[in-house]
Amino acid sequence: MRVGIIGAGISGLALGAALHRGGVDVQLYERHGHIRGTGAGITLAENGLTALDALGIGAAFRHRQWGQTLVRGGIRCPEGEWLSCIPADGLGIDRAELHTLLLKHLPETLVHTSAEAVDVEAQTGTVTFADGKVERFDVVVGADGIRSAVRRSCFYDPGIAYAGYNAWRGVSDGPLYDAVFETWGERARFGAVPLHDGRVYWFAVLSGAEATPGEARLDLLKSTFASWHDPIPDLLRATPDESIQLLPIQELASPLPTYCNGKVVLVGDAAHAMTPNLGQGACQGLEDVAVLSALLLNGTQDIRTYDEYRLRRSQTIARQSRLVGRVIHAGGRKVASIRNWVLGRVPDSVSQRQVQSVTAWQMPAL
Repeated sequence: MRVGIIGAGISGLALGAALHRGGVDVQLYERHGHIRGTGAGITLAENGLTALDALGIGAAFRHRQWGQTLVRGGIRCPEGEWLSCIPADGLGIDRAELHTLLLKHLPETLVHTSAEAVDVEAQTGTVTFADGKVERFDVVVGADGIRSAVRRSCFYDPGIAYAGYNAWRGVSDGPLYDAVFETWGERARFGAVPLHDGRVYWFAVLSGAEATPGEARLDLLKSTFASWHDPIPDLLRATPDESIQLLPIQELASPLPTYCNGKVVLVGDAAHAMTPNLGQGACQGLEDVAVLSALLLNGTQDIRTYDEYRLRRSQTIARQSRLVGRVIHAGGRKVASIRNWVLGRVPDSVSQRQVQSVTAWQMPAL
């Protein structure tokens, strides 16, 4: 079996590593000139780590998870009061380090950079690249993100929708902090995740007009969150301005009816790009590749069964994430005050069950 993976992001690298370990002839193609971990930090929840375990490449990630020290996690108000407490599990990791760990499982000869796929033929598995090169595969995997060329070539493409809010992201060298939190304000929120190496990944989200490429709006960032509780102002001060990224939050405009077409299958953001409100984008991609890898390693070339395991769950989580974003960013000060008052009176056990319903995933027996 010959498998071509288009896109060398988290999902593509993880799938390539698992298939290579299983003896499959697999080739990865990345349109950029080098493999890069875009963004700042990322949280891998328990289901993402379980998927990495199922792929046979989870040991290094578990080692880092066990070495981190987290005291608590939950949601706060801008004055600092804890509204709910949720167990602080999972792993906070720099995206560049995540990519490095995945690349260790792949020989350099299998990863082709500056290789942009421009057309895919679903029934034959033929891929045409921008330089005119043509390759044919038994299975083609679209792991090329929210603007997937594979999706445009072989599937109904609903387009991309702006969620109504932008996010700044950064990694700070200090101050040291041992709690995961997200603070909900008026059409704004701030989150912090200590990384396993002692640094802190943070994100700040604010409703407004869609940001354009190259914008920073650092004055808006600092004026919005300067009066919020500690350690938020300190985290912003400790992060070099030039390292802070601002991106609009986008998702697929509507769910796909299938992730499979002929010899082509979609994984990760190419299949179900979602808002980051549940921290599940990468984790759902890892679940995708754990299932797809198992099917392919079992000798399955009829990939239609993949939909049975991935369509409903991934789209349910995407829908839940969209709803959470709407709740957080709806209304003005009065609505935000009522929302936080209600949240503060919900038993922690209820909040914990809601989190576990998303993250307590088990690899199906295929």
